[in-house]
Amino acid sequence: MLEIITSDALAPVQHGFFTRKGGASSGIFAGLNCGPGSTDQADVVAINRARVANAMGVEVAQLLTVHQVHSADVVVADGPLTTRPRADAMVTRTPGTALGILTADCQPVLFADARAGVIGAAHAGWRGVKDGVLEATLDAMEGLGAARADITAIIGPCISQAAYEVGPEFLETFLEDDPAHARFFANGAGDRALFDLPAYGLSRLRAAGVGHAEWTRHCTYSDEARFFSYRRTTHRNEADYGRLIAVIRL
Repeated sequence: MLEIITSDALAPVQHGFFTRKGGASSGIFAGLNCGPGSTDQADVVAINRARVANAMGVEVAQLLTVHQVHSADVVVADGPLTTRPRADAMVTRTPGTALGILTADCQPVLFADARAGVIGAAHAGWRGVKDGVLEATLDAMEGLGAARADITAIIGPCISQAAYEVGPEFLETFLEDDPAHARFFANGAGDRALFDLPAYGLSRLRAAGVGHAEWTRHCTYSDEARFFSYRRTTHRNEADYGRLIAVIRL
């Protein structure tokens, strides 16, 4: 049984932040691993993605994902993709199209202007947000006829501040941009700091003028039964990790 987290704020647009439950993968990928870039068996990943497409009411070819590279690049999708372009966000106004984002601690962000019939999805890790992927997604949606004040943006399950320990050089890069960014950091052990990624994402979305933005408040690192986590895998010295999928469709 698939487990799908939704937000009332995105209604009536169909969407879902899928957990790892209900998938065909096993071992360290156990559950719904939807990452073709993982070392999981390709045919099993295909089964998982087919289950997601079915849950969203689309054909597999209509479930679009990109080759994510932690950029601010956005793809305007008007139908099935023959290849996975290197980008970290997608937008569309084409009915029957589902946009999927893969994550394992980074923020999956789903966007919708229900009135204009325009949707978007972004992979938003710290680097992508810092480089402007959220604002670029909003710009691309406006290019398709969306109104920024009518856009709702929901951040799905991602790593929480309590689990996101960073070094002093990481903190310094943010303070160089704006000393006020100190508000996204708390003191950790020794010279470590704890970074609040979803608060940073929400701040950027709200400053960009979206009509509504919120986080589902699920932490990928701390809830192993429901979510994959790159950082948890790293701490355990495991060989690889599964990828969660978040999907929105017209």
